[in-house]
Amino acid sequence: MEAYKKWVRENKDYVHSLESLANGFTWLLPERFSESEIGPEAVTALFGVITAINEHIIETAPPPMHVGSAERYSFPYALCISALKDLETLVEVVAQQYFGDEKKWNFIAAMEAIKVLVRLALFRNSGYKMLLHGGETPNDEKHLATSTPQRNGFTKPGGQLGLGYLRNNNGQDAWNLEGRALSALSRFGENARMVSEPVWLRRVQHQHAIMEPPTPVVKRPTLSTILSKKGLHGAFYLIGEALFITRPLIYVLFIRKYGVRSWVPWFLSLAVDFTGMGILSRITSTRGGTEQQFHLSDSEKNEVKRRKMLWALYLMRDPFFSKYTRQKLESTEKVLEPVPIVGFLTAKLVELIVGAQTRYTYMSGS
Repeated sequence: MEAYKKWVRENKDYVHSLESLANGFTWLLPERFSESEIGPEAVTALFGVITAINEHIIETAPPPMHVGSAERYSFPYALCISALKDLETLVEVVAQQYFGDEKKWNFIAAMEAIKVLVRLALFRNSGYKMLLHGGETPNDEKHLATSTPQRNGFTKPGGQLGLGYLRNNNGQDAWNLEGRALSALSRFGENARMVSEPVWLRRVQHQHAIMEPPTPVVKRPTLSTILSKKGLHGAFYLIGEALFITRPLIYVLFIRKYGVRSWVPWFLSLAVDFTGMGILSRITSTRGGTEQQFHLSDSEKNEVKRRKMLWALYLMRDPFFSKYTRQKLESTEKVLEPVPIVGFLTAKLVELIVGAQTRYTYMSGS
């Protein structure tokens, strides 16, 4: 296992390319959205879990000064959440095939409940910081500055590429060329500086780094600390984040009770989203010249935008999709059908969207 970790960390660009290629081929798997869909979904889930594990290995690489040291890391919440999201569609397909359309919601609700518990534990363990990408990206500015964009972004409203891309909010594989060039120049300058320095000076610097006292550990805020310092605004912030975390479970439980064709789960889920976002907007805005109660970092501001973008998925959820969105898609397909190539691509795109919409986990946004 250690040899595999070393290889992944030394060849992370190559690993990312292989993962993108493998996930892309899952689009070509036969029997997608058919009754016997377990095989293709199992392959997609396997690639997703492998990608999550490799990303975890890369992100938890020890600093160069500590190579070979046995560092201990906390519970891998991000890896756990990513793995659950990659497996949930496979669970849905297996449950539907062996237990039927009605009883499958029991298994989906169980998966959502597990994710809620893990996210609540992460929320508490992180000092009640806002969850980024549902907890898949640690809310740590130092980590965000050095992490790769492999599993960050807005591509998986509900897995990785290959309908994985339709359900995971992660998967920006296009590297920033300017950033890579600057990184290469930085490494070149660092290497040149190391070569030009005398050996004795490098040894003194190394000994100084070893003898340097460790950075003091910053104490994480507790629930009582937030409530005492922020008061009512702190309580509202906690409620807003709790609503965001539990919204998918609430949605599934009401689908299980009223059915997927009922408007009750749809409107209730939308109301929970609006309430949580309204609370967050209220406590982070400046009104009447008063100072903000909560200051959001750049990554947290991007997370707020991402959450608002997820509202577009309500257009893809029943009963709204069956009554309105599907009719618009089919009418657009008929208009573009006579156009060469464009008509063919439009028909395939509509077929893909309609097929993906039949899966809760592709459109859950959780």
